[in-house]
Amino acid sequence: MSVSDWLGPQEWQAVTLSLRVSLVATLASLPFAIAVAWLLARRSFPGHGLISGIVHLPLILPPVVTGYLLLITFGTKGPVGSLLQPLGIVFAFRWTGAALAAAIMSFPLTVRAIRLGFEAVDPRLEQAAATLGAPRFWIFFTVTLPLIGPALLAGATLGFAKAMGEFGATITFVSNIPGQTQTLPSAIYAFLETPGGEGPAMRLVLVSIVIAMAAVFLSEALARRAARRR
Repeated sequence: MSVSDWLGPQEWQAVTLSLRVSLVATLASLPFAIAVAWLLARRSFPGHGLISGIVHLPLILPPVVTGYLLLITFGTKGPVGSLLQPLGIVFAFRWTGAALAAAIMSFPLTVRAIRLGFEAVDPRLEQAAATLGAPRFWIFFTVTLPLIGPALLAGATLGFAKAMGEFGATITFVSNIPGQTQTLPSAIYAFLETPGGEGPAMRLVLVSIVIAMAAVFLSEALARRAARRR
C-alpha cells in the first residue's frame, strides 16, 4: 500500500503542503543564512551581540508572538504588507505566509550550523588563495563554500526539519485553512479537535516522526563527515 493510499485526501494535502512550504522556506532563507553566518563568524563590529541576539530571537520568543509580529507587519494593513499588496504579493492567510513564518522560525538553526562551519575553516587556506591573486568573491565561492559544504547541508537539513514542524507562528499568521495554509502540524491539531479524528492525527504523527528522524540522521551524518575533514 502506497503512502497516498494510507493517508486520506486532507492528510495527504497537509503533508504535500508542508513539504512545499518547508522547501520554499529553506531555499529562500539559505542565502541570507550564509551571509549572516559569515558576518557573525568572520567579522567583529559594534552591535555584533545585538545582531546575534536578533537572529536567535525566534528561538526564544513564544512562536505565537512571532506570528503576531508577522501579522501586524506583513498583513494587508501592515507597513510592509500594504506596500507589497499592490504588487500582488500577499502573505497573510496564504501558503506563502506559512513559508515566511517557517523560514523565520528555522533561520536561527540554519545560521548556527553554517556559522560553526565558517569558524572551522582555517583562514590560512583562504589567505593562500589570496596570495595567488584570486579575488575575494572567487575565494569565497571556490574555497570557503566547498569547505563548509557539510555544515551548509546540515544547516539546511535542520532548517527544513524545523520548518516542517512549525506550528505556533504559522497558525497565528495564516490561520488553519485546509488546502491553503493547513500544514502538517496544523492538520494534527485540527484532527485532535474533531470527534473521531484520532486515527488521521496518529497517521500524521507517524509521518512527522519519520520525516524528523530522517532529517536528524542526515544532519548527524553530515556533521560526522565535516568532522572527518577537519
